[in-house]
Amino acid sequence: MIGVVGAGAWGTALAQMLASDGRDVLLWALDDGLAEAINETRCNGLYLPSADLAPSIRATHDLSDMEACDILLLVTPAQHLGSVLSKMGSFPQDLVLCSKGIEQSSGRMMNDVAQEAAPDAQIAVLSGPTFAHEVAEGLPAAVTLACGGGDTQWERLAPAIARPNFRPYYSDDVTGAEIGGAVKNVLAIACGVVDGLGLGQNARNALITRGFAEMLRFGVALGGKPETLNGLCGLGDLVLTCSSTSSRNFSLGKALGEGMSAAEALSDKRTVAEGAHTAPVLRELAQRHAISMPITDAVNALLNGEAARDVVQGLLARPLKAEGHRAGDLGA
Repeated sequence: MIGVVGAGAWGTALAQMLASDGRDVLLWALDDGLAEAINETRCNGLYLPSADLAPSIRATHDLSDMEACDILLLVTPAQHLGSVLSKMGSFPQDLVLCSKGIEQSSGRMMNDVAQEAAPDAQIAVLSGPTFAHEVAEGLPAAVTLACGGGDTQWERLAPAIARPNFRPYYSDDVTGAEIGGAVKNVLAIACGVVDGLGLGQNARNALITRGFAEMLRFGVALGGKPETLNGLCGLGDLVLTCSSTSSRNFSLGKALGEGMSAAEALSDKRTVAEGAHTAPVLRELAQRHAISMPITDAVNALLNGEAARDVVQGLLARPLKAEGHRAGDLGA
């Protein structure tokens, strides 16, 4: 049986996708009331009300129930992954990380957080251009499944996770897959700001392109592969997340661009814009490794209260330079 730890929109959508062929899926919810409601109504009215959940999905509030699963998909908010794992007594062989972010308190990637809690488990990362409501509806999607356990782990996980409309592609680059997912959330905030300010499609697409240069510089410097970041979990996820209000990070940026304060924009506790938590630690890591990331710097300025239009003008006023960026080039 497959378990999904985290009953937010993405966790619920993954459970629905996995149960689409009738297989049993166990879904853990932090809130006991939510678990009961899912079992009684076959709907997650709080996070994914549009989906009529498959009968083979069972929700639970008891983390110990998850210990009976053969595979666990971890879909808690990135900042809470460590605390959730610390409450589990045992783990299956395979843990699949589906949360995108960097632990703010330590600067660690999710892979490091999970490996510390479950040193005997093999860690994989599932990441790519996916909106929860589309996956829950059964619309086609493709993702990267990066397996720290290599080919052997892939051969176990791929048949368990793949479905006719959900296609994983193999990678052995856990670091690159994680970095792509974390950095694109920060860049999506910037693209939302451009939309909120009404600066047009030219500006948004320029930002995506220059943002990808930042992602590539950072990812390669920290050990990721360029081909990973050029794939579904990097460029693919970036383009999707930076283009639609279905992205919580894009929506946050749009609100900032329209004049809302960061505190107001982040006040909705039902959704998590991971980019807001990742931005400061990403900036700190970039500075530590002497990696130029001006868009990341701009997002931090916005989250710290600077006016959106002033931040954008600061980006536009930077010195002119050549466009070309090599994978190993740390320059701006």
